[in-house]
Amino acid sequence: MFKTFVRRRLEHYVKRYFKKHPQVKLVIVAGSVGKTYTKLAIGTVLSQRYRIRMHEGNHNSDVSAPLAMLGIDFPESLRSIKAWMIVFKAARKRIRDAADVDVVIQEVGSDGVGQVPHFGTYATPDLAVITAVSPEHMHQFKTIGAVAAEELSAANFSKAALINRDDIEGIYAQDITNPNINTYGTTDTAEYHFVVDDQSFENGYSGSFKAPEWEEPVGASIKIVGDHTLRSAVAAGAVGVKLGLTLPEVQKGLKAIRPYKGRMNTLRGVNQSIILDDSYNSSPLAAAAALQTLYQISVPQRIAVFGSMNELGTMSQEAHETLGKMCDPNQLAHVVTVGEEADKYLAPAARSNGCHVVSFKTALDAGAFVHKSLEPGAVILFKGSQDNIYLEEAIKIVLHSTDEEEQLVRQSPEWLELKQKYFAQYY
Repeated sequence: MFKTFVRRRLEHYVKRYFKKHPQVKLVIVAGSVGKTYTKLAIGTVLSQRYRIRMHEGNHNSDVSAPLAMLGIDFPESLRSIKAWMIVFKAARKRIRDAADVDVVIQEVGSDGVGQVPHFGTYATPDLAVITAVSPEHMHQFKTIGAVAAEELSAANFSKAALINRDDIEGIYAQDITNPNINTYGTTDTAEYHFVVDDQSFENGYSGSFKAPEWEEPVGASIKIVGDHTLRSAVAAGAVGVKLGLTLPEVQKGLKAIRPYKGRMNTLRGVNQSIILDDSYNSSPLAAAAALQTLYQISVPQRIAVFGSMNELGTMSQEAHETLGKMCDPNQLAHVVTVGEEADKYLAPAARSNGCHVVSFKTALDAGAFVHKSLEPGAVILFKGSQDNIYLEEAIKIVLHSTDEEEQLVRQSPEWLELKQKYFAQYY
């Protein structure tokens, strides 16, 4: 009951805030995967002109989202009435004071039916960005159709929306009732898209960004790795155009986008190797995209490390087997799996293709294997989930320097303590 009271009170303050400050724009990011990366990319582009409020983490729960939009920190004690009274006082002050931002960028996530639509009961975004429809929390949603209805509801309660043309099938257009929709992507079927002229692992993408509002495309360079991350950059550029940025501002913003922790971030490994750190989370769509990126890199040795993809429910076997079948022995020296589902389904599928596959229960054992197996100049992809996988700890074993550990995800004292307890049961 107390949590419900807190949530409703915070939602009330969000309503009051945007009513008092109608000039402040609200941009939300929803979708099955890629939300945080897309949100951060949007923040990078919009900051070329605007003052923005954006929490860098994925604070998108029923309590943390309102706090993030209001720019108020979590209280130290979530069960303390006094602490929440201080939060409420800060919220009222935020409403009274002059607006300190021009744009609020908020991630809207869901791990159960109805959570995204609920956001629309207390906030009306000026623009929603929908990144993807793919399997997520399938023990709750059961079907992809239910996932689509959940995520695309954000388009319906927003004033306008941008839909990822590449990662959302057209069949789900039936879930959209808002006519003010545009598409973005990396192909010319999308209204906002990027035409690649050149691409390299070292320098990222160079080419041109096209927007329907502009007569001519703008030349742009984006120093990131992977077509799926390029789509996030295109979304950011599209949001910039929608919110009135000039051509030079969008160009500068796209150039400023960089990889983020645990999301296709490149790190230096031992023995002159390169690490593709995509360890933040894993899903069928993102894992397939990361693997295709690895294949595009010309190096003497490639190693793919996959953690089990969590929360896929009855789709787990099919999803892991599909990823395993994508593993090409002509491209990969080793396929390494961590976790029960990957061992049970992904590993046999990759092995049947002729790949050399090794499976481990923990990320620490996987990291040790990679360390002894990599050749000079190798590239290693680490694609993993959060709960009980923690591939960032495998990455530590092959990092060139411990100084780069700060570039890894889940390195707070709280996370390190949790992971230490988890690994302790095996060693």
